[in-house]
Amino acid sequence: MSTTARVLLGLFLGALIGLLLAWGDPVLAGKVADIVQPIGRLWLNALQMTVVPLVAALVVIGVNNATDAAASGRTARNAIVTFAVILSVCAAFAAILAPILFSLVPRQEGLAESLRAATAGTAQLSLPNSLAEWFSGIIPSNAIAAAAQSAMLPLVVFSLFFGFALTRIETDRRARLLELVQSIADVMIVIVHWVLWVAPLGVFALVLAVCARVGHGMIGAFGWYIAILSTMYLCATVLMYPIAVIAGRERLRRFAAAIAPAQVVAASTQSSLASLPAMIESSRERLGHPLSVTSLVLPMAVSLFRITSPIQYIGVAAFIAWAYGVDLSVAQLAAGAALAVVISMGSVGLPGQVSFMATNMPVTQAMGLPVEPLGLLLALDTIPDVFATLGNVTGDLTATSVVAKQVSNATEEPTAPGQRPD
Repeated sequence: MSTTARVLLGLFLGALIGLLLAWGDPVLAGKVADIVQPIGRLWLNALQMTVVPLVAALVVIGVNNATDAAASGRTARNAIVTFAVILSVCAAFAAILAPILFSLVPRQEGLAESLRAATAGTAQLSLPNSLAEWFSGIIPSNAIAAAAQSAMLPLVVFSLFFGFALTRIETDRRARLLELVQSIADVMIVIVHWVLWVAPLGVFALVLAVCARVGHGMIGAFGWYIAILSTMYLCATVLMYPIAVIAGRERLRRFAAAIAPAQVVAASTQSSLASLPAMIESSRERLGHPLSVTSLVLPMAVSLFRITSPIQYIGVAAFIAWAYGVDLSVAQLAAGAALAVVISMGSVGLPGQVSFMATNMPVTQAMGLPVEPLGLLLALDTIPDVFATLGNVTGDLTATSVVAKQVSNATEEPTAPGQRPD
């Protein structure tokens, strides 16, 4: 049985037993929740302990990979800029849309208190209330203290400085240090895999404790979470079409027909990498992009670019804020959106479940929200992932169209002085 199937089984059994206890004997349900809750919390703590070193290492590696790619030529530089711009647009889109969608959802009375008690998530991270205070705290005065306090945004900013500075030192020293940083990331991923091996038990304990206290209201909340996250993925997919038309100068009907085969493969395989041959065919044969662009941009996109990543990070945080009854401020949304763009470009190569915990935790923490519900949401990621892969493949082909247009403009013959254009 696959890990995903085992985690879903743990989710189902935990929810079933918790709901039956809540329905049959609320007093007994509370006692059972008290017993199993430490097991779930222990599992979540084991995941949290890897986040700081893993995220710092991934950001450093991501900066150097992007720098190396950009150094290979103008097309690669155009691709990196295009990726960053589209990711920023998607992050801003999610920061605006997610709170609005969740505000429209009815929330069960007492959900926040029950969820807080069930997950022991009473501690909130401090975050400045104004944009001015948030901006002044971006650069840490002490990077070690920022890591110790799980202040993820300042830690990521330090890692960005470190990564860019690393590109300026002598090549051999840079390679040795990058090898060390990559080794740290690899070790953390091994630990995460160990922890995820017992994920069914951790998810079972967390879901049982929550459902025993919250009852059927938590099942309804899970349903809204899946529906809203899937809706945002689909909206982002649709958003790529006008970007392709405006920035890539594609004809809408032709572009939609050309990318449809790759989208079908993406939805069926739930893998951008498995969809790469279909994307190459759509780009070359159906859209007529130059081979030099297709062969460079699409592999880069699969390696560095997922438009749905920042949407997931912000959507997850917005759900947690909604469940706890927290109104997200502009400062919190700005912090989450900024961090989501950086994290998404450094974590594309991670396996799905490893990526979910390693990337959502920093954004949730940076927005001042409790991370305890992430263990519950890990098991629910399978369903929205179908729509996420669809959006990512559409974004990859959109970015390729934009870069192809930029290359076409750059290679056009300049008009000689006094000569009329044809």
